[in-house]
Amino acid sequence: MKNICVITGGGSGMGLETARIMASTHYIIICGRTVQKLESAVKVLREEGIACEAFPCDVADRNSVERLAQHAKEAGRVQALIHAAGMSPHMGDVEAILSTNAVGTIHMNTAFYKIMGEGSCILDVSSMSAYLTPSFIMPRKLYKYSMEDPSVFLHKMMRRIRIFPAAARAGVAYGISKHFVIWYSKQCALKYGEKGIRVVCVSPGNFETPMGKLEQEEADKFTNHAAIKRFGKPEEIAFLFSSIVDERNSYLTGLDIICDGGLVASGVNAFTR
Repeated sequence: MKNICVITGGGSGMGLETARIMASTHYIIICGRTVQKLESAVKVLREEGIACEAFPCDVADRNSVERLAQHAKEAGRVQALIHAAGMSPHMGDVEAILSTNAVGTIHMNTAFYKIMGEGSCILDVSSMSAYLTPSFIMPRKLYKYSMEDPSVFLHKMMRRIRIFPAAARAGVAYGISKHFVIWYSKQCALKYGEKGIRVVCVSPGNFETPMGKLEQEEADKFTNHAAIKRFGKPEEIAFLFSSIVDERNSYLTGLDIICDGGLVASGVNAFTR
């Protein structure tokens, strides 16, 4: 059976660059909500000689995710899931951000746990915002509801975020949702290890991607605080992703890796920039 790598958010940016690297060892399935973007990406990849296909999927929709997982299973052995899809504060309202970033990760991990096995790896993508958002904001006690009922979890998270001023809610929702992804991926690592599935999280900083351009004005304020004073290149984070899911990294699981040019290490946060 051929090895399959599924990449959400694979139509552009770091997901698309990761597809290029992973294609040397895997058949690629890229996923996203925008069919036109996926089709354009597949065309480009195939012109480069890459064996791949597109599969439309909305990670916030559990049924959509389960269809994706079943399709991937039928294509071969799903060795790698790189869940890079996400929504920034400039891309949607609070509920959309939480549904995509937090609940979407629940849907993806749960569905792919069922169809993946020994030697496989799930890579969840968080953000350095999980570290830049002040810790006291994080509703850690609510995270446990994600393991019981995602709809109850979403309802409780929405109630928590509504206590903040309306103008700040999207940014707060983003930071909390990405903080949750780190927590959730670690819970999954503990559980999924019984099947030989590794789960690793990566928290990228500012990268030269379409999403990065939407955040550029605010992100530029942070750059001077970093050790490496520039935005990252998509191929740099793609190399990290591909290294993590490589089966030779078989002892790596249950952690978050920050790839931000040293920004978090500077101690800056969203309130002190």
